[in-house]
Amino acid sequence: MRGYGFLRAGGPEQQAFLEVDEPVPGPGELLVRVRAAGVNPGDWRVRDGSYGVEGPAVLGREVAGTVLGAGAGVTGFAPGDEVFGGCPGMLGGWAPTAVVTASFAAHRPDGVSPEQAAVLPVAAGTAYDTLENLQLAAGSTLLVNGAGGGVGLPLVQLARRRGLTVVGTASPAKHDLLARLGATAVAYGDGVTDRLRAAAPGGIDGALDLVGGDALRAVAALVPAGRLYSVADKPLVKALGGDEVTRDRSTAVLAELARLVAAGELDPMVGEVRPLEEAGAALAAVEGGHVTGKIVLVP
Repeated sequence: MRGYGFLRAGGPEQQAFLEVDEPVPGPGELLVRVRAAGVNPGDWRVRDGSYGVEGPAVLGREVAGTVLGAGAGVTGFAPGDEVFGGCPGMLGGWAPTAVVTASFAAHRPDGVSPEQAAVLPVAAGTAYDTLENLQLAAGSTLLVNGAGGGVGLPLVQLARRRGLTVVGTASPAKHDLLARLGATAVAYGDGVTDRLRAAAPGGIDGALDLVGGDALRAVAALVPAGRLYSVADKPLVKALGGDEVTRDRSTAVLAELARLVAAGELDPMVGEVRPLEEAGAALAAVEGGHVTGKIVLVP
């Protein structure tokens, strides 16, 4: 079959359509005919070698589709079921068929489209797990450093649903959207610490960083010890006394997220739906960092 991936670790010039064998599900895995696949910053980080994958390999970390078969030990899923979930090893989703980890898969309910379901495992799943890690009480203040991105937007929604006050850093173009979701947005750059203090006069009780580097350093002093998490710069956050987010990656989490979408309590923020033929352009847009909402690829 023909899937989109990369030839070897490196820059965008390594990306290409590859001719690969149709995958075979191993123990604990599902074989799925892909109906939609999400595009994430982690995809270009896989390609550039950050996760130790040398290539050639098909990209794609999350999909929604129809079960074609299952490996040994899988229960609760049958051929014909509509499901969504994460791909093992963060690979394989940008193709006509893909393998999905059964323990990180769930049935797609009525009222949730394949495109919506396909973007839940990575971004919304990370947002949900962040709140589980933090365990902030209602009325607490959460800082989202990089609130306008793929993880930040569902995190704002889930946090507000739990009764949290949310302050988020974002580019000015995304401030109105964050305000509609119930967050107070402040601009990045010089003076951001003072702006955050003004936006959260009672202090910040916990934070998730989605930017890393100097942007993380700028906000770290505002967050109590042990209440700072990052998915963008794990070495730095640990040096600053924080930690990375512990991911659950379970059927239960995905089922809950889908339930919230079906109930109208969570918008997965699908921004664009593109054909798989445009995978390269889609990844370039995400790598450029100026996408609002999630990009979805459809075969």
